Amino acid sequence: MADRMQLYSARGSGGVAVEAALKLIGAPFDLTDAYTFNPATPQSGDKVLAANPMRQVPALVLPSGEVLTESAAILVWLAEAYPEARLAPAPGDPARGQFLRWMSFVSSAIYSLYWVKDDPARLVPDPAGHEALVERTLERIAWCWGVMDGQVSPGRYILGDDLTVLDLYVNVVSRFRPRRTRFYEVAPKMAETVKRVDADPRLAPLWAERMG
Repeated sequence: MADRMQLYSARGSGGVAVEAALKLIGAPFDLTDAYTFNPATPQSGDKVLAANPMRQVPALVLPSGEVLTESAAILVWLAEAYPEARLAPAPGDPARGQFLRWMSFVSSAIYSLYWVKDDPARLVPDPAGHEALVERTLERIAWCWGVMDGQVSPGRYILGDDLTVLDLYVNVVSRFRPRRTRFYEVAPKMAETVKRVDADPRLAPLWAERMG
């Protein structure tokens, strides 16, 4: 994997978790900003279409030309492709099952709800129903964080004393609405782990620049 990868991402998006993983791994990559969620600049979001017809970031193009999409899948792939970075429990590790469980949970139970929250008209044509839909969606997100918090036993990080891509994923997604204040209320155990990842000197400049 000597050649560079191409990452389509955007400031404030789930793609920043992939940027963080690549930084920790030290793998060379080129970054293309594609702000798919800003209606005022549709041409920016169109940049990712060549890699992902869903017009979503992140999308990672490998040197072979193979395309990976979906934040959780990219993060798991990177952790497995670069095992020397120790960013995931290896197959056979007792923590492996919970790692896969919570990576999938954040993706399916929480992250997927932003497709609804960001544009309620996708499901509810009548604008009169948008506010209620957004409020209920945000409450569902908070509830899901609470469910996860109630079933993990963090050490320094969510799965114990080793930083994994799950910590990077939760760190980014917990910044989205209903924002960190609510996250800290419903997920007090994970609150300490995300604060630790916030302060990691290898990542703090990236968070400030890309999630600030």
